[in-house]
Amino acid sequence: MSLSYRIGALGPEGTYSEKAALLWIKNRPEAALVYFNDFEGVLEAVQAGRIDAGTVPVENSLEGAVTTVMDLLLRLDVVIVGEVNVPVRHCLVGQGQGDIKVILSHPQALAQCRQYLREHYPEAEIRTTGSTSHAARLAQEFPEMAAVAGADTAEKYGLHILAREIQDASDNVTRFIVAARKMAVATGRDKTSLVIYLDKDRPGALFSILEEFARRSINLTRIESRPSRKGLGDYYFYIDLEGHVDDSTVEQAIAAIKEKAAMIRVLGSYPRA
Repeated sequence: MSLSYRIGALGPEGTYSEKAALLWIKNRPEAALVYFNDFEGVLEAVQAGRIDAGTVPVENSLEGAVTTVMDLLLRLDVVIVGEVNVPVRHCLVGQGQGDIKVILSHPQALAQCRQYLREHYPEAEIRTTGSTSHAARLAQEFPEMAAVAGADTAEKYGLHILAREIQDASDNVTRFIVAARKMAVATGRDKTSLVIYLDKDRPGALFSILEEFARRSINLTRIESRPSRKGLGDYYFYIDLEGHVDDSTVEQAIAAIKEKAAMIRVLGSYPRA
């Protein structure tokens, strides 16, 4: 690895994306973090070769898929080379002076704390920001504003923790993927992510695809659908499975599916978290 290994994350400093990136590079002292305004910026920089890798969230245990990232993975020429699971412990943070009239955060963070905010701040205006740390930075400026962010983010921006553990369920985990331009080599403990398009909706179409995995005893860990934007009822299917694309059984399953589907694309094979 070069001394200039650069990994992208959603900024500014203090985001959960940054935490995921730091976990990924914890044994790589030569690595440098680069911050972006949104997930699209991270992945476009990977595709263009301006950075070596990027961390973006793909799913949360409370809110499900991060659909923006799923769509980007289909559109851009990048591959998944790793995954990082980050426990998410949201706090309400602010200056601690006066009544809170506005609560800010990333849409995912606000959704994960929906019940708490409704019960404790029913009159507050809820506003979305580009990231949890961006919300914290804004809360620095106005006493009537508070942000949903992590405890360490509050410390970084000189804010008080007004309430801890405000997420709607205690077991709140976000799965981040690490994207790069070159496929990761097999380790023997891998996952593969695919996207499949059936083209025509017919009885048993999806079953016939899933059957190819079942008959080879390939375990599927996730399946999600996303609209193709070609019309109602038309979908792409995102599938995560155990195994590497170079494993013979996975290779055989993909070959069989190519005969049945209009499109199959390997989004990456990578070590399981």
